[in-house]
Amino acid sequence: MNRYAILLAAAMLLVGSNVGLGKSILMVAPLSVLMLLRFAVAVAALSPCYRPARLGRLRRAEWWNLFLQAFFGTFLFTLLMLGGTARTSALAAGVICSAIPAVVALLSWLWLGERPDRRALLAIGLTIGGVVLINLARQPVADGNASASAQPHALLGNLMVLGAVVCESIYVVLSRRLAQTVEPLTVCAVAHLFGFVLALPVCIAGALRFDWHALTLSTWTMIVWYALSASVFSFWLWMRGISHVPGARAGAFTAMLPVAASVYGIAFLGEKPGIAHGLAFVAVLAGVLVASLAPRQRTAG
Repeated sequence: MNRYAILLAAAMLLVGSNVGLGKSILMVAPLSVLMLLRFAVAVAALSPCYRPARLGRLRRAEWWNLFLQAFFGTFLFTLLMLGGTARTSALAAGVICSAIPAVVALLSWLWLGERPDRRALLAIGLTIGGVVLINLARQPVADGNASASAQPHALLGNLMVLGAVVCESIYVVLSRRLAQTVEPLTVCAVAHLFGFVLALPVCIAGALRFDWHALTLSTWTMIVWYALSASVFSFWLWMRGISHVPGARAGAFTAMLPVAASVYGIAFLGEKPGIAHGLAFVAVLAGVLVASLAPRQRTAG
């Protein structure tokens, strides 16, 4: 791999590890607190992007598009992803998250009229199969046994993570409209500012009831790292790498996401995957690779 490919891999490793890291933080802090702090830290880190001269160049249609991106890709995505990972395993959430490329292809077909070829349809089918396997699998826990009472919560968590995947895919499709007119960092900054405004009325009550003394230095460190890696570091790494790697090949690096999530779940959360999780991982990985292969060139003859 060249250095730009390494940047893409690093971005996806950060995104994947954040799936498990968010689950670890939710063991100490409630969803409302983590969600509010995630946006607050992101807005503070991206504050240089809020200069009036930069924002004044945005047109009304671009502001509306940015709001929709913020609603689906930051606010609703964060709400569903954190809520889902609190109920399911990092292993399952990571595999489901890796379905983003296939969902983007499906939404582009339904929304933008970008009809997929047979290879894209095969990738979508493999990914859907992997997600179905995850929902049929038993929830992996530290002792290797999942109680029957935990299964409905795991299913709900999986569905919430799948909803987060759909929201993130909508964000990607919407971003295509702004890619040629608005700087990527401006998109990121404004989306997180809107996300903070949307999260404030939803999370403020829970944040006021929370005992903030319960947050230790290590928890604060995890929260700050979670916010920065999700909103700044992974974004910069991906945008830097994608500018030098063809999009078709870049899609293959999303396979690093479930790898990182699985490693975190096994190493730090004591999760033990079953056969179904392995099969689901293989199915989704195959879907990503099929979608990312360059089309075969026909030779003249």
